[in-house]
Amino acid sequence: MATLAGTDVEVTDEGYLENVNDWNEDVVIAMAKVDGIELTEKHWDIINYLREEHITNGEEPNERAIVKAMKKVWGGKPKSKDCFLLFPGAPSKQGRKFAGLPKSNRKGGY
Repeated sequence: MATLAGTDVEVTDEGYLENVNDWNEDVVIAMAKVDGIELTEKHWDIINYLREEHITNGEEPNERAIVKAMKKVWGGKPKSKDCFLLFPGAPSKQGRKFAGLPKSNRKGGY
C-alpha cells in the first residue's frame, strides 16, 4: 500500500500499480516525483502511447516500437537515447510503471 497524491493505492515492491483502474494523472505525477522525474509533454506522449497499446491491443511495446511511434508524434528523428533520457529506467519498463500498467515480462529492450 502506498499513498500517492492523497490516494491509497496497492503497489508492487517495485512501485507498479496492482490495479490499472487506480491510475490517474495525479498518481502518475506522484510516482514520477518518487523517481525524481518531472513529467514533460514528451513523457506524457510515451505514457499515453503505452496505455493505448496495452488497453486497446494488449501490446507491450519495446524501445524500438516506442521510438518509431514517437517519430510520428514528435516528428524529426528521435533515437532510443532520447527516450532513455526521459525514462532512465527504460521507456518500456519505467514508462509502463507510470502508465499504470503491469511490469513487462518481456526480456530485453530491442
